[in-house]
Order: sequence, then C-alpha cells, then structure tokens
Amino acid sequence: MSLHNLTPAEGSVKKEKRIARGEGSGKGGTATRGHNGQKSRSGYSKKIGFEGGQMPLQRRVPKFGFTNINRKEYQGINLDKLQSLVDSGKITDTVNLDVLVANGLVGKNDLVKILGGGELKSKLNITVHKYTGTAKAAIEAAGGEAVTL
Repeated sequence: MSLHNLTPAEGSVKKEKRIARGEGSGKGGTATRGHNGQKSRSGYSKKIGFEGGQMPLQRRVPKFGFTNINRKEYQGINLDKLQSLVDSGKITDTVNLDVLVANGLVGKNDLVKILGGGELKSKLNITVHKYTGTAKAAIEAAGGEAVTL
C-alpha cells in the first residue's frame, strides 16, 4: 500500500452535482430550477398545508363542538391501583396527595379523583379532591374513610 493507490471506503464519498457553475457543467443557466415563477427565485418557501391556491383542508372542514374554558381536569386513580400499592407495602393506612405524588401516580399540582375500578380489601383513610359513587361506597365498605379536600 502506498499513497498512489489509497481510495476512500466504498460508499463513503458521493459525487455532488455542482449546479450553477457555468454552461459547461451541464447544470448552468437556470441551475435546474426551470424558467421564471416563484419556485425559481431565491428565498422561496411554501406555507405548510398550501394546496396551490385551492381552499386548504383546514379551512374546508367545518368547526364544531364547544370547549369549556372552566373545565377541571382530574387525574383518575382506580381502587385496584391503591390495593396493589398496599400489597407491595408502599402505602399503609393513610392516602393523601403527598403519598400519591411520592409514589409517582400524580403530579404535585394535579386534581385527583378516585375511580371505582377493581377491588379494595384494605382499610384506607383517603383524602383527595373527588370520588365516584362506586369508589366511595367500596372504600366505606372496606372500613375506610373517604375525605374530600
């Protein structure tokens, strides 16, 4: 091996088209942009969703529905999730927002609602923002207490 027979690795070097470098290159003149028109100019950029002047899809589709600006979004936690935490020893008898945040179930600024999915066998004193009817009944049936913040 010597300097005269060194070559780059296969596929590592691509030969680029050198456009707008004179007529002799075969890519001079219009520099592959065609003749006139917006797309031949420098600085051209098309709006996202532009359909060539046709009415764009986002304007053709009708608006519908209603968004309540005062809506409160609750983070739901099922009873079976609480029971699994009791079984694993992560919670004992009291469940409040701090305990739920510490176990990664909710964020510190979330509103929490206990949902009735699953089965609760342990006696728990739960203090959160809201309960479903079935969840509250299940907590009290297990001997626990459901306190609303």
